[in-house]
Amino acid sequence: MSKEPNENHESDRLAIFIDGSNLYHSLDEHCHRFDLDFKMFSDKLCDNRSLYRVYYYNVLRDQDRNHQAYQDQQKFLGALYTTPFLEVRLGSSKVRGDTAVEKGVDIMIATDLLQMAWNDLYDTAVLVSGDGDYTYAVQAVKNLGKHVEIAAFSSNLAWELANIADNRILFTPEYFTDLWTKKRASNRSASDNGSSPAKKRWGFGRSRSKEPKKTQ
Repeated sequence: MSKEPNENHESDRLAIFIDGSNLYHSLDEHCHRFDLDFKMFSDKLCDNRSLYRVYYYNVLRDQDRNHQAYQDQQKFLGALYTTPFLEVRLGSSKVRGDTAVEKGVDIMIATDLLQMAWNDLYDTAVLVSGDGDYTYAVQAVKNLGKHVEIAAFSSNLAWELANIADNRILFTPEYFTDLWTKKRASNRSASDNGSSPAKKRWGFGRSRSKEPKKTQ
């Protein structure tokens, strides 16, 4: 069960940190679609509080290794760049076999969480990830007097991260019902053959961009 949410104050300054790969694979598993409207998604997470900024983190695809995947990702990122109050921060990737594994994204998120808390740029951080690797950073942010909310599907949420959060926003497929950019019918026809346009725009294709992490 999630903790009882704290009373939201419209004057609270909110910063949202999105682990793009973690969110992508969670949506793949639970919703089987990827055409998320990030403006509407951020507004829902904000819940009438004052938004400072949204930060989206992922890895940049290798143009030389897979030019089409790179181009598809650029289209997806182009839409993010035009989203109000959203910044894109990209890490690098290292190829292991046939899989591109992301490098440095976790450190980027943890560093920004801490640096912005230290500089008093937000009152509450919403971390969109269930990755337990963020647990220590979340505790450090709380020690600075800030609140941290974790947003993730319960099955993808590490218990240590869930227990340390000030509040949990537990995703369900229904949570995203009004947050998609396209109707279900058109999206299903494309995804049935494994070539979802939304999946291509995220820049992943069929392979994962990072190694799966344990959540238990």
